[in-house]
Amino acid sequence: MSGHGRYVPPPSPDGRRYTVSHRTAYEYGSEMLDGYSVANLLARPTPFQVVVSSVLTTDPAVDERDERIDAFGNRVVQLGVHRPHDHLVVDVATEVIVEPANVPATNSTWELVAAQTDAVRGELALDVSPYRASSRFIPIRDTPREGGQRAALLAAFAHEFAPGRRIVDVITGLCDFIYGNYRFDPSSTTVSTPLGEVLATRAGVCQDFAHLAVGAFRARGLASRYVSGYIETDPPPGEPKTIGADASHAWCSVWIPEHGWLDLDPTNGIVGPDRHVTVGWGRDYADVAPIRGVVIGPGSMQTLSVEVDVVRH
Repeated sequence: MSGHGRYVPPPSPDGRRYTVSHRTAYEYGSEMLDGYSVANLLARPTPFQVVVSSVLTTDPAVDERDERIDAFGNRVVQLGVHRPHDHLVVDVATEVIVEPANVPATNSTWELVAAQTDAVRGELALDVSPYRASSRFIPIRDTPREGGQRAALLAAFAHEFAPGRRIVDVITGLCDFIYGNYRFDPSSTTVSTPLGEVLATRAGVCQDFAHLAVGAFRARGLASRYVSGYIETDPPPGEPKTIGADASHAWCSVWIPEHGWLDLDPTNGIVGPDRHVTVGWGRDYADVAPIRGVVIGPGSMQTLSVEVDVVRH
């Protein structure tokens, strides 16, 4: 079940089996003398996901490789190519079984959940507390440096946090609001676009909308984490699915004491998604960026291409 060996789970009539192939290719204009990368691309097991296998390979073969579990429980692979090379290709092949997620039938209000979250102590706090505070891409403190971000988030989503409203209704409402009122536009933001700009323009991509939802929940004292992975996509009506046309995806989760973590995808307006393959989670994108690294060599042009396929069996 860890993904290190092959595990065949008991049959489930509701489980969906997916294979995912993810290729990241760097081409360098000159030979690099050395290179070091960190990859967050291996799937992790969850209460609703069994990892049958998740394997990472490279071209050229690396001189150094180390796999570890990070502070959030994700599988992280460190790679080093310590000889001249003019390209690096990282391929990941993953097979998982995704079970339907349960949306809890709880009458707990969001205020009660926030109070219960604040009262968490001991070992459970290690799993919950990191997802309540400011992080690199989601500043929620009203300091001059962070530009009063919490006040902006509270104002933008105040209507969803009506007094006494059930936590599930708040989660669903906020998810639907972002889906219905924010425009998906890949040209409108970059990885480093501030959250305040996304609030102002009401445009962005899945990463931005996940950050926005996480920030809104944290601003109200709830624990919310950023989730990275893939989503099964359908081609336009009458057209075949294009090989390599899928992409990495991002969504988020909120912690509900009697239930655990409930996923929501504000980009697609889905609470309790079951077409999503989870790779990892953290406080924001910075904790689970698919690949980051450095190369050492002469200055030259560098090109990057990414191909992702998500196939249901």
